[in-house]
Amino acid sequence: MGINTAFSSLPNPADAANDLSNKLIGYDPKMVLFFASSNYDPNTIAAAMKNAFPKSLTFGCSTSGEIVSGQMLKNSVVAMAFDGPAMLDAKVVVMKNIKTGNPVQQAFGEFEAYFKTPMRDLDFTKYIGIILIDGMSGAEEKIMEKIGDLTDVTFIGASAGDDLKFKETYVYAGGIAYTDAAILALLKPGTPFDLIKTQSFNELPAKLVATKVDAASRTVHEFNNRPALQAYAQALGVQPSEAASRFMHNPIGLMDDGEPYVRSPQQAKGDDIVFYCNVKQGMELSVLESQDIVADTRAVIEAKNAEMNGISGIINFHCILRTLELEKKNQTEAYGKIFSDIPTIGFSTYGEQYIGHINQTSTMLIFK
Repeated sequence: MGINTAFSSLPNPADAANDLSNKLIGYDPKMVLFFASSNYDPNTIAAAMKNAFPKSLTFGCSTSGEIVSGQMLKNSVVAMAFDGPAMLDAKVVVMKNIKTGNPVQQAFGEFEAYFKTPMRDLDFTKYIGIILIDGMSGAEEKIMEKIGDLTDVTFIGASAGDDLKFKETYVYAGGIAYTDAAILALLKPGTPFDLIKTQSFNELPAKLVATKVDAASRTVHEFNNRPALQAYAQALGVQPSEAASRFMHNPIGLMDDGEPYVRSPQQAKGDDIVFYCNVKQGMELSVLESQDIVADTRAVIEAKNAEMNGISGIINFHCILRTLELEKKNQTEAYGKIFSDIPTIGFSTYGEQYIGHINQTSTMLIFK
């Protein structure tokens, strides 16, 4: 039976979890990945999902909106269930105290004991990692850098959300809710897989070099040796007073072989700009311009579907800023319909993980 998806909008966590179980009745999942609105009590929804799927490996996180085959939702729980043939093996590790520590090596030790292979020696064509991380932790960069130092296996995922409250975000594993934590899942799928990173931006000619930054607070004080907001405004040809209104439409990106890795401005503080992810001292960035998210995503999915001769499942880590743009343009229904014929779940995130920590991007795990 492979990969199945279901969703529930019932407001009571136990009812929602049981609703999901009933929709997947007759299906014996080995692993259940779920994304739940932050309006569900975190401890209750984590326990309810474990109770509803007692034989399954269950893990997930809180969201700022959910995605399921054909729809973008709010105030719901979405779940993707994998049977034994679809997921040959999987191990989930909880990393705690990520704000002050960096427990990646310890987590990798648990993976190595379970899979009986050093992480450096794992075949990255047969194994894939998922990372779900507290979206209010500010720890994404250091965690992703450490992962990249220790293995060639790709870890893809996102930062948990809380429906734009920006107070507390949660990750879930084995019936327990955690904050100041990250979930690492190391998977051995039973089918070939691939990755998509799509961000729907064009590169503009203007360049901004970060010449004075405070990495800890993700604040840029100066670009091109000028106050950051003034330099950004000049790059766009607008007044500094107008610059903040352009943040969503014109983020900046670290270019790599023509591909932007997006850094989204969060807010202006005087002449400083605070970002949703780190901008490093000396980094040269291109000013970007938003394009049609729906058309871009549809083209990418159609191309990947043809390349893989069919897709059996998609996990879509979709930036909340993209969701807000879709809402502004009344395109959420059109976006959801892209995934109508493919088992899909996803959520609106507080940042995406793929190689590093990025913004205004969809990172997707695709199963053949």
